[in-house]
Amino acid sequence: MANVKAAIPKGTRDFNPQVMVKRNHIFDTIKKVFKKYGYQEIQTPTMENLDTLTGKYGDEGDQLIFKILNSGDYMLKAESLKQKGEELSSKKLLPIISEKALRYDLTVPFARYVVMHQHEITSPFKRFQIQPVWRADRPQKGRYREFYQCDADVVGSDSLLNEAEFVCIYDEALSKLGLRDFTIKINHRKILTGIAELIGKPQQIVDLTVAIDKLDKIGLDGVERELLERGFTAADLDVLRPIILLSGSNEEKLQTLERVLQNSESGQKGIAEIKTLFGYLASFTLENAKVELDLTLARGLNYYTGCIFEVKTNEVAMGSIGGGGRYDNLTGMFGKEGLTGAGISFGADRIYDVLEELNLFPAAVSESTKVLICVFGEEEQNFALPILSRLRKADISAELFPFGAKMKKQMAYANDKNIPFVVIIGSEEMQSKQLSLKNMESGEQVKVSVEELVERLGVMSN
Repeated sequence: MANVKAAIPKGTRDFNPQVMVKRNHIFDTIKKVFKKYGYQEIQTPTMENLDTLTGKYGDEGDQLIFKILNSGDYMLKAESLKQKGEELSSKKLLPIISEKALRYDLTVPFARYVVMHQHEITSPFKRFQIQPVWRADRPQKGRYREFYQCDADVVGSDSLLNEAEFVCIYDEALSKLGLRDFTIKINHRKILTGIAELIGKPQQIVDLTVAIDKLDKIGLDGVERELLERGFTAADLDVLRPIILLSGSNEEKLQTLERVLQNSESGQKGIAEIKTLFGYLASFTLENAKVELDLTLARGLNYYTGCIFEVKTNEVAMGSIGGGGRYDNLTGMFGKEGLTGAGISFGADRIYDVLEELNLFPAAVSESTKVLICVFGEEEQNFALPILSRLRKADISAELFPFGAKMKKQMAYANDKNIPFVVIIGSEEMQSKQLSLKNMESGEQVKVSVEELVERLGVMSN
């Protein structure tokens, strides 16, 4: 057998045990908050039918879908086309060689799920999903071909209370993860529509918002240059500039918008919904989140139809760590019209990087084992086995290092795995039935009975 170089595909990653413990800390924290707000977990298959996914993300998105080759000799069908004199273009060849694909996101599979299970679910349906997705993108720093999404969506309800609870979910989950300074930015599709109407270019709303959404990256001068390149005039910029740079409290911004967009029905509807949302939020107590009306926020405007969100940490330089919004007719792509929905997503990979940079992962998170039992010989090992069993029955994570290694190697193992306690058993401990318990951080060593050992470690584990 030929030697194969050990490698993984570009844009994918291995996660070692230490990283997995930290990633699971993020997932478990977010999952617990989702459940607290009444969201139920579902999972969908890794692969979907290709026609389920194509045509849902635009031409550029379709190019990034990973297709799965059909099993069997699919080229026979391709050859039959060739024999008929048909041109073998990629468009004609694709349905023959591929009928399935890896999921591109969790939203389209969720829409498919809702339609297929519409008679089984209770409306409004609140679901969360934490699973990997795949995109055939060009790998670069912070962008992978395989990554996890943490989504929560509610369908079948147009109440803005859902949006208010999304703000609370972000606040609670990120606060539990240790973040203390982050901003939840909010805007509304109808307000953006009103701004486009104000300058008489409603048909160019996408061009407008794509440009102003880059304000943080390219500054006002860059935004204005891009707008001019997209066909806007200097007069348009004179109208847009004070809106783009609108400052003050959320209430002051809304007051200004009410005046500026007084002749826009869409704009007034958007303002009214944002006011309702802020009214709901006044009834909740947020721990750390700052909520800001940001008129430059666009987030995939073609997709969203109502309130939109984006979350940014103010503690480190990082892009958004969450986002979402309201969308109408989620399931229309599968023939079920008129089902409104709203959803949010947590950027788990970016959150991981933020917590690492701020050193916010709790020390206990890096522990996979609470105590390691070290023995000097086979007799001591046999003596330790009932103790090991008792610790585990008390829900204390414990390991026994098999005899045969020097004590120095056993201690090094405990250090490498960040195990906080070590029990040392030699002939003296066997005779006295007093075990040597060592705190690996402080170096303190005490004698304890088996009962005291279980009690001490059990208290520390709770």
